[in-house]
Amino acid sequence: MKTGTMTLFLWLFLLFLVLLIVLDVAMVISLVAPGDERRQMIVWKSSAFTLLSTACSLALEILMDLASGRPLDQSNPFVQLGVISLVFFLATIYYKRKHSV
Repeated sequence: MKTGTMTLFLWLFLLFLVLLIVLDVAMVISLVAPGDERRQMIVWKSSAFTLLSTACSLALEILMDLASGRPLDQSNPFVQLGVISLVFFLATIYYKRKHSV
């Protein structure tokens, strides 16, 4: 690979890393921030969907590891946290659109 291409990939990775950090912080803030009943319902439904999808994903990963004979301790917590924040963000957008006036 050329140096310019590596620099571009590095910048794109850093941009993606910053995006994930911003989404993680926004997720935590939205979980603890008070609001009206509609906002609480949106956060509750988004949280429930995120928990369900995360639990199903981890169960599926465990089953696939057991079936293939791989060790179970090969998951990356940074990737899991990034996926959780993306799922929560997308679920929040979906439920805001669904429950908006």
